[in-house]
Amino acid sequence: MKQFKAFVKKEFYHILRDRGTLLILLGMPIVQILIFGFAINMEVKNIKIAIYEPQADSYTQGIQSRVKANPYFILKSEAPKSMHEVEELLRKGEIDMALIFPNKFHDNLVHSGTSQIQIITDSSDPNVGSISSNYMRAIIGEQQVEWMKLQDIPYEINITSKLQYNPELKSAYTFVPGIMGLVLMIICAIMTSVSIVREKEMGTMEVLLVSPLNSLTIILSKTVPYLFLSIINLATILLLSFFVLKVPINGSLLLLVLISVLFIFLSLSIGMLISTLVQTQETAIIISGIGLLLPVLLLSGMIFPISNMPVILQWLSAIVPARWFIDAVRKVMIQGLGYTAVAKEVFILAGMTFGIIVFSIRKIKIRLE
Repeated sequence: MKQFKAFVKKEFYHILRDRGTLLILLGMPIVQILIFGFAINMEVKNIKIAIYEPQADSYTQGIQSRVKANPYFILKSEAPKSMHEVEELLRKGEIDMALIFPNKFHDNLVHSGTSQIQIITDSSDPNVGSISSNYMRAIIGEQQVEWMKLQDIPYEINITSKLQYNPELKSAYTFVPGIMGLVLMIICAIMTSVSIVREKEMGTMEVLLVSPLNSLTIILSKTVPYLFLSIINLATILLLSFFVLKVPINGSLLLLVLISVLFIFLSLSIGMLISTLVQTQETAIIISGIGLLLPVLLLSGMIFPISNMPVILQWLSAIVPARWFIDAVRKVMIQGLGYTAVAKEVFILAGMTFGIIVFSIRKIKIRLE
């Protein structure tokens, strides 16, 4: 029994001395429960909406007041002046929904007892599109009941829905960009994360460091082979998405490929950075696999809308590269937008790539010194 107690005591000392492991054991559950608790939220909030009313009247203003008071909607302050402007706002992603009133909405409703309203939603994410449309139908229905109580007239409002970008509400339209970001990030990071670590374990890293090659050349030489393999993975994903899952490529294929290659290079750079920080291949695989999996799943907008998350998680999501890649792929692949629409995402991905490569080079130089 004394020997058993001695071994238990020794193991406790070992755990307490290893502060890194202790932090993971005690800190990881806290981080996971907080992220899962706040990020997993199936409600749809902060729906950006514009209302087009050719002839404003008390009835259209009544519905508009209900929309403005509803906590789920954010009404665009400047109303669009034409249907063309509505379509441009949807294309640019400045709004998620548009509410369209016909001419003489009030007159039609009072004189004939019936009128029409059109709801146009961005359904590139079918879950957000269908739920936000249902929210709006409920608001219009409540206003309709209130009018009938006041006037004692059987008003009937016919609501027509137009689902932009994904009329059939196929879930593949949502998950294909997300899966592209997840697969490319994890696979690329794992491939390169073990490259330098393998050299360390084999004892050949010092040979590379004292060779005439500079740090940038060493990093690029180890990245290029995996870049070609990743491009093959990208081609496979795009072919399966188009021919098997029937997800269209509505925008420029060249632009989509260029964005994907940039993201691949960024993911490879992240793996390379990890390999400069750890000492064993097992640790590199755990960090690049499990460590990157949760942020991509929960904080990239792949499954849960970022607008639903608390502000602090929205800030954290800004440093997750997959978030910007998935946004760019949806804009090009699903919405058919062009270069200017994804300029912000491309700039951020390029900046992250440059920063990670510079940091990796500095880490290698430190080892050389």
